[in-house]
Amino acid sequence: MVKHWSRCRRSRTPRAAARTAVLGMAVTAVTASAVAGAAPTAAAWHTPDPWPAASPAVALHRLTDAQLAGQRVIYSYPGLTPPRALIRAIRRGEAAGVIFFAGNISSPAQLAAVARRLQRADASRRNPVRAPLLLMADQEGGIVRRLPGPPDLSEKQIGQAADPAAQARLAGAGAAATLRQAGLNVNLAPVVDVYRAAGNFIDQYGRSYSRRPRPVARLGAEFVRNQQGAGVAAAAKHFPGLGAASRDQDTDLRPVTLKVRAAVLRRVDERPYRAAIAAGVRLVMVSWAVYPALDPHRPAGLSPLVVQDELRRRLGFHGVTVTDALEAGALRRDGTIARRGQLAALAGMDLLLCAGHSVGEGQRAAGGLARAYRNGLLSRASGEAAVARIASLRASLRGSRAASQGRPAG
Repeated sequence: MVKHWSRCRRSRTPRAAARTAVLGMAVTAVTASAVAGAAPTAAAWHTPDPWPAASPAVALHRLTDAQLAGQRVIYSYPGLTPPRALIRAIRRGEAAGVIFFAGNISSPAQLAAVARRLQRADASRRNPVRAPLLLMADQEGGIVRRLPGPPDLSEKQIGQAADPAAQARLAGAGAAATLRQAGLNVNLAPVVDVYRAAGNFIDQYGRSYSRRPRPVARLGAEFVRNQQGAGVAAAAKHFPGLGAASRDQDTDLRPVTLKVRAAVLRRVDERPYRAAIAAGVRLVMVSWAVYPALDPHRPAGLSPLVVQDELRRRLGFHGVTVTDALEAGALRRDGTIARRGQLAALAGMDLLLCAGHSVGEGQRAAGGLARAYRNGLLSRASGEAAVARIASLRASLRGSRAASQGRPAG
């Protein structure tokens, strides 16, 4: 997700204002036996693991349409307390996870308590998927942080440090420790965009390591390896790259077209993704910009040419794909939230990120997918393949007991 806020910067949208408020603080069927017994990575847990090892196996092809759809949706909500509607969806097995913003956080301890409550709901007997929820935030570093604590340096500061690789390693491990102490297991970071001009969309907030692809690739991979080595999944973003976006080309607010030649995209912008994939990155977030050299008609996250041909086949990424925010202004021409979710799934996106601080948004996205399964717009096989990748990710986020009790990792 494209995020850019500081404590003193005036927010341009209500959503950005909500995010800023507390910034300074904080296809094949796959059986659930593959995920049975997975312990949550939520930090500061002192309760027994809610997914007992004896959990019965449940084939993903037996999930209802509503469950198969919901298992691809990341929800958000307003305020400090998860709404009952979200808890109900999680208990029914109709949610993959939750993203948290500044307005959801009063302290790391408060967020850890919320994480425990959500993971207990996920362990309901009514939920056939026996694996931890994906609980995520943007802890990039610098001004883009949801919680106090590392990484303190922005990516630009890391790139300019005396020993950038060492700082990138510290940032990755530090981000993992910060998030795990608050009960989270996914970081929507690092940004691996290669910025083109000083002060442009990505550079103005210090969200790029360098104007050169080689250091971005090296430092992004260091961040990924050290964060994931400490038990928190990483998401490289924003594929195939927003580094060419000018200062006002903000996909959160409006449609954006980046006229970059395919050869340049592949030589410059995609190089850090090759490195991140080689480092084992678990998720890739796809941009909402249009790249005419790859697909002149559709935003990248709605384009099979970008998601399936470029990212999956050309770069060989086999992990979980996640959209940028479905409510983004870049998609104003692409219909309702339900329709946008359908188009993203048709393009090959796995997770739908509903970041508008509304459980209703996630419900609309999930409802759109469920209808698409029923009417044949989406095949069950493609849905099962996507949920299998997501379930594999969730099952892997088990963490150590030391980390789950809040001790810094790495």
